[in-house]
Amino acid sequence: MSHRYGDAKEAFVDEIKVAEYIELEGSRKAYRQLEHSLRKSTKMVLIYGRPGTGKTLLLNRLYDANREKLDLHFLDIPSGTRREFYKKLFKIFTGREMPPKTKVDFETFVEFGRKIKGERQIIILLDEAQMYPKEMLEEIRILSDTGSVKFVITLHKTEDEDLMAKKHFQSRIWETIELKNASPVEMKAYIHKRLLLHGLNELSHQITDRHVKAIHRWTEGNFRECNKLLYSTFEIYEYYDQKDPQKIDYSRFSMKILEMAAIKTGYIHV
Repeated sequence: MSHRYGDAKEAFVDEIKVAEYIELEGSRKAYRQLEHSLRKSTKMVLIYGRPGTGKTLLLNRLYDANREKLDLHFLDIPSGTRREFYKKLFKIFTGREMPPKTKVDFETFVEFGRKIKGERQIIILLDEAQMYPKEMLEEIRILSDTGSVKFVITLHKTEDEDLMAKKHFQSRIWETIELKNASPVEMKAYIHKRLLLHGLNELSHQITDRHVKAIHRWTEGNFRECNKLLYSTFEIYEYYDQKDPQKIDYSRFSMKILEMAAIKTGYIHV
């Protein structure tokens, strides 16, 4: 049994794995809309939603499926300085690393963007845009105006970041895609599919609507929070399986252990 609970724990490690992408109705709709927008003459596409709603995974899936077909580039780690950002742009535009002592100002990239208009349609996937300094967001806006560079950006949905998006990009964003937390039905499908991906069919069937209802209530349907809660749940299971197996009923999923995990992770306060 130890191996089973260890596998179940690993099924809910919160990391980006395109191969383990769980397609639900909401994410399927968002992906179709996003893929369609890549082929439209939009300057910028905004993907927003709370942390844990799947924005980064959606970008990863989009990049993985389209990088061979389109002039597509993924900046998954925000650039902390202008020079870091310029180095990435230089490689995207030229296909080469920028020489260490090269002096490049932003206008050089703008001129290049204007020059290649009609010849290339560069698409840059920009994750965690709220982490970029305001000055760099302004440069992203200006680059999008050249007509040769399209940005698909993700933002966390908070009041401050919504204001930032409106201030910098309001006239440039031609399409917005909101990722929301899962419904109870979607959360049930998500949990079962993650377990099935790891070959845990019997265990997936033990998690009933009653358990899902509690998980959804505590996590508000957020995938990242769900991963955190269930990882902790199976960590407790693994402990009892190894140290005190008589406390486990292997034929059914324990609401008590689920509640213990919710207390441990802070979803229930006692």
